Amino acid sequence: MRLNKLLSLPEAARRYAADGIQYASGAGLPVGADAVAFGRELLRQGRKNLHGVFHCNTQQLNLLAAAGAVDKAECGFTGLEGFGFANGLRRAVERGTLALEDYSNLAMALRLLGGALNWPFVPATVNIGSDIARRSGFAPQGAAGKIPQITDPFSGRTLGAFSPLAPDLAAIHVTLADVEGNAIMIGTEWSRFELSRAAKKVVLIADHIVDTACMRQYPNLVRIPGIVVEAVVWWPYSAWPQASPGVHDADEAHMRLMNEWLASEEGTARYLEQFVHDYTDLDDYLALIGPELIERLDNGPTRFLLDPYRQWIKPRAEVEALLAANAKHGAQERKAA
Repeated sequence: MRLNKLLSLPEAARRYAADGIQYASGAGLPVGADAVAFGRELLRQGRKNLHGVFHCNTQQLNLLAAAGAVDKAECGFTGLEGFGFANGLRRAVERGTLALEDYSNLAMALRLLGGALNWPFVPATVNIGSDIARRSGFAPQGAAGKIPQITDPFSGRTLGAFSPLAPDLAAIHVTLADVEGNAIMIGTEWSRFELSRAAKKVVLIADHIVDTACMRQYPNLVRIPGIVVEAVVWWPYSAWPQASPGVHDADEAHMRLMNEWLASEEGTARYLEQFVHDYTDLDDYLALIGPELIERLDNGPTRFLLDPYRQWIKPRAEVEALLAANAKHGAQERKAA
């Protein structure tokens, strides 16, 4: 098993994403840490017919839906909290290009747990007896198989059965990762633990790459171990315009602009042109956000949360050297094969 799992963002998307896969986001709430940059890269590479699994909607699903890259989605929540309803997602559902399956937040967490434990189904005590059990975006004429009834063999009680979730690929945003794929998340976890075990392939998108000594210092905080991770991507501000606690605040102005533009086909085309296809590398991407804004967002009220870990954060030059070494090793392996 490779110890250095660093890949570039484009390479990770090329290697592990494909048209038609069930693709899951690991996100901390609709406005919190999510690998939005990975969704942008999926669009840059022209991915389509994705089946999105989002415990809660984020600007990533909002964008993917508006751009027509997702034709199915399963969510526990579809808004953007204080930034309103997700206009891109709404527009895709209303025009009939995206089928949206609705569950509660607890149901989504339980379904991911079922996938992580490889259960054939998940006993359901929530959502039963409600329209969620009877209404399906995937089967508009009837949802008899969405949450079928089962009988508890011990009590005789009638329950429901959730289908477990085991996505083909999960792109999970983390605060800190080492090159082996061990990761620490600061802030709301929001089922990223369960998702990392449920998904068939896991790619971590990290704000910072740290020395493995950091993981050894805080082993109880390593919620995602390297053994379940295929690749690690270093991409600062990958959650932008959303927040990454301890690293940067949400860009509230861009959150509103993004949702406003995604409300129309013309606005979506403008957004894709200016904020998806108009950069070629990390430097271009960060320049798109702007150094003054980055400095302001970096110095928010949660900044102190990163303080215990700062001594282990690798500088950019070292991360890029490790990335280049891994790329060279991979090229040699392919040539030998």
